[in-house]
Amino acid sequence: MKQEIAVIGLGKFGFYFAQTLAELGMSVVGIDTHASKVQQAKDVLAQVYRADASKYATLEQLAIQEMSPVLVSVGDSIAASSMIAMYLKEIGVKEVWVKAVNPDHQRLLYKLGVDTVIIPEQLAAVQLASKVAIPGFIQYASFDTEMSFQELVVEKWAGKTLLELDLTNKYGMQIIAIRGQSENNFRFIPNAQYELQTGDKLIVIRRTSDSHEIHS
Repeated sequence: MKQEIAVIGLGKFGFYFAQTLAELGMSVVGIDTHASKVQQAKDVLAQVYRADASKYATLEQLAIQEMSPVLVSVGDSIAASSMIAMYLKEIGVKEVWVKAVNPDHQRLLYKLGVDTVIIPEQLAAVQLASKVAIPGFIQYASFDTEMSFQELVVEKWAGKTLLELDLTNKYGMQIIAIRGQSENNFRFIPNAQYELQTGDKLIVIRRTSDSHEIHS
């Protein structure tokens, strides 16, 4: 059975989140109280319901406990998003994600047991600033902002194996993927005996604080 993801609130953030997941092949259920937003999403998502998710009975009727994750993105109403998040947890949704309005709202949501809280403007600003400050920055690891993914392009390391370079001990980084010159030349969790070539792109995870430039 295909996993279903639910998005409650189909405003700008909720709709684009749902649309992107759908384009990536995920089965997404959209829920909103506004007819115009439901109509907009009908041709994009697997299922769309016009319903008031702030009512416990509505969530039960939609069998939302079988979906995960469930994203709550209901505009600037702290009360509505917090109430829906509480209901989702009580119903038994495994992963509840909520868009927060500000840091105080974020703290409240985490106290309610929400798994992931997003402040879109804050996240976008931090990501953009980090691209300027951290060479090769891609994004923070979702489980810890002290860790980030970065891209390194091989020049000086060409001809050496990962075992010889010993990057984990020397630089505190772990290579999780390598893309060669060809689009089809992709290695996920590469073997330590792999010999690097000029132009290889390394996706590494390392501490955000270790942002000094590495000459790869």
